[in-house]
Amino acid sequence: MGIIVTGATGKLGRLVVEQLLEKVPAEQVTAVVRSAGKAADLAERGARIAVADYNAPETFDGLFAAGDKVLLISGNEVANDRVAQHRVVIDAAKAAGVALLAYTSAPGTLSAALADDHRGTEEALRDSGVPYVLLRNGWYHENYTENLAPVLAHHAVVAAAGEGRVSSASRADYAAAAVAVLTGEGHANATYELGGDVAWSFAEYAAELSRQTGETIAYRRVTVEELTGILTGAGIPEPVAAVLAGVDTSIEKGELVVDSGDLSRLIGRPTTPLAEAVAAALAN
Repeated sequence: MGIIVTGATGKLGRLVVEQLLEKVPAEQVTAVVRSAGKAADLAERGARIAVADYNAPETFDGLFAAGDKVLLISGNEVANDRVAQHRVVIDAAKAAGVALLAYTSAPGTLSAALADDHRGTEEALRDSGVPYVLLRNGWYHENYTENLAPVLAHHAVVAAAGEGRVSSASRADYAAAAVAVLTGEGHANATYELGGDVAWSFAEYAAELSRQTGETIAYRRVTVEELTGILTGAGIPEPVAAVLAGVDTSIEKGELVVDSGDLSRLIGRPTTPLAEAVAAALAN
């Protein structure tokens, strides 16, 4: 039985593989990547490396074996047909007779356009007959903390989320949940709504930045249209910018508050506080 992780050199995938290598023999772990060179460090640690691409179905031929557990990490090309890309992996998993296919989805409450591909993939997965797990990942702390330069330069957190709250957690927390599912038992056909233990507002986020930097960081509320313009001005294509800005509407509606407790239960500890992620970002 092997454990196979697609998108293994992405930000989430790499964390999953690294955590797997700490829990199971390296020869049981396969990292699926588009470029073997980017996975050289994982190969040095003993992981098997397989080169395959969601856009090239033939590259998945024979990649899976009966009894394997597979983590399908959603593609990050928002403007493309991600459902078709994901179906390539689902079809290959079905043909091989894998024991479990876990998919990194989005919260079930999320109505923003960003969730459409996830819902389509979930439907394809259910229809496939393959034993599955839906890891409905909430927002990552890193969505906000990885690019603090403009926030600090303008002394403002800019969002169109009103007083909405976000149950975010660290990317490593979500990776740990995936590892728990891939190395555990009893998860077949389960759906986990994953999010941080403590939901925060953008005003609170700005206050935390102020506390840790010693500077005054304000929360600047804008409209979705204004945010879309800001994002396109930063070089993000307009269709993608509109999708990203639309998430703030969902946040304002409370759709990214996840109070299931599934994430902390799966990983066996409290989720990483936002303040810790802020501190780590500021230290880099």
